[in-house]
Amino acid sequence: MKRLLTTLLAILPLLCCSCASEDKGTGKEKPPQPAAPGGPNPVVEIKTSMGTIKVELFADKSPLTVANFLRYVDEKHYDGTIFHRVIKDFMIQGGGFKPALTGATSPAQMKANEKPTHDPVANEALRNGLSNKRGTLAMARTQDPDSATSQFFINVGDNDGSVKYNLNPQPGSVGYCVFGKVIEGMDVVDEVRAVPTKQLFRGVTDVPVKTVLIESIRRVQK
Repeated sequence: MKRLLTTLLAILPLLCCSCASEDKGTGKEKPPQPAAPGGPNPVVEIKTSMGTIKVELFADKSPLTVANFLRYVDEKHYDGTIFHRVIKDFMIQGGGFKPALTGATSPAQMKANEKPTHDPVANEALRNGLSNKRGTLAMARTQDPDSATSQFFINVGDNDGSVKYNLNPQPGSVGYCVFGKVIEGMDVVDEVRAVPTKQLFRGVTDVPVKTVLIESIRRVQK
């Protein structure tokens, strides 16, 4: 089981940042500024081809991560991206690839369909006190703890070690940073996690057979 988990966690970051050479980031960007403390947490709507998911973002606990995510939201980066990796008992991941990815047959074609990103954001998992429970949003990343850019995933089970997987901080791993939670639309999340998936080519699996489109992500009133 430990080997299986290690394999799954290795694949997760592989699909997160497979195209670092096309990042917008220069290493000299001014990072997005967190909202002033004390205000209400922001809420966004993720409109997908299967329905709408409403999410509260934990700006009070993961301020850098939320500011990073909202920069992509405000830039409309997520419009027309897809949920490109779905594992029914684990998570659904999106926010980085164009729909044409589903027809890719090589790493080069996969790279061509990845959207450019800004510089990575620091990992706040160790200090925010949040857990990768069902319905929470967290940042995808590479093996580098501080490598998350635009890609996120929604936990479809309790990935806190209580059942099968553990994405929380633990000895030898800083974990995956939770920064929000679904407050409406978990039925849509469950529909997405049930879609049939396929292997594109060796090492790239769990890609939905039929495109699950992220039409837009926008800020809304709570």
